[in-house]
Amino acid sequence: MHLEPTGERMITEAYHSTAADHLIYLMHIASYEFAMQFTAGKSVLDYGCGSGYGADKIADSAKTVTAVDVAADAIEYARSHFNKPNLDFRCVLPNANLPFGDESFEVVLSFQVFEHVTATTLYLQEIKRVLSPGGVLVLITPDRTERLLPLQKPWNRWHVVEYSPTGLRKILMQHFSNIDLYGMGTRNDAVQIELRRYRRVKWLTLPGTLPFVPETLRIRFLNLIHTMHGRRGTAPASGNYPFGIGDIEISKTASPSVNIVSVCRR
Repeated sequence: MHLEPTGERMITEAYHSTAADHLIYLMHIASYEFAMQFTAGKSVLDYGCGSGYGADKIADSAKTVTAVDVAADAIEYARSHFNKPNLDFRCVLPNANLPFGDESFEVVLSFQVFEHVTATTLYLQEIKRVLSPGGVLVLITPDRTERLLPLQKPWNRWHVVEYSPTGLRKILMQHFSNIDLYGMGTRNDAVQIELRRYRRVKWLTLPGTLPFVPETLRIRFLNLIHTMHGRRGTAPASGNYPFGIGDIEISKTASPSVNIVSVCRR
């Protein structure tokens, strides 16, 4: 089965055609490698698994992995590409209760999903409900600090809200009392690739992303820009990029930070 690259789905073979895409790929892989310290030997829910590559990686050392997504085509793709006896893919409804009993999982992963969520209270309540006592939520979402101007709405047409570390902590504290926040960055020459992209896009997408612009108009405006600038295609890896997975840093001192990495304990 072919899964269309939308710019929001990590389909590994589609993220090597440019240095910028390769860097995004590395950060996604680093997210799951970071999570493995919590998931080894545990029952895991990957909440928003996308194409399934990360759930498959986690399943190598986890007790069980249940990977869910709201996109039926993504789940179909994942089932056709990844098959392990301890790995299960399921489709779930958006903005709805999870189809699992209380305290079903020891670890919940939510990577590059929270920025898409409108019903954030329900989303976090459901995560807390299905976590066992002492369970861990690892939630990773873009850091708006460098991506957006103050009060600017997301220039990514799929994102509803993007958070600063302070803003994310405030929301997480409504459901979890034990929270550690980290930044995700990389060496200077690599991170400058992302920062240049941010600077270009956040100015390019004005005025459609100003805070007073209605949501329907923001989406219409961003769809138009997306159409004008084309879509990402699949291309083979060039093998010439000077940075690798070892250059991705997740720490409390990572600066500038591209993503916020939160570890919450129930």
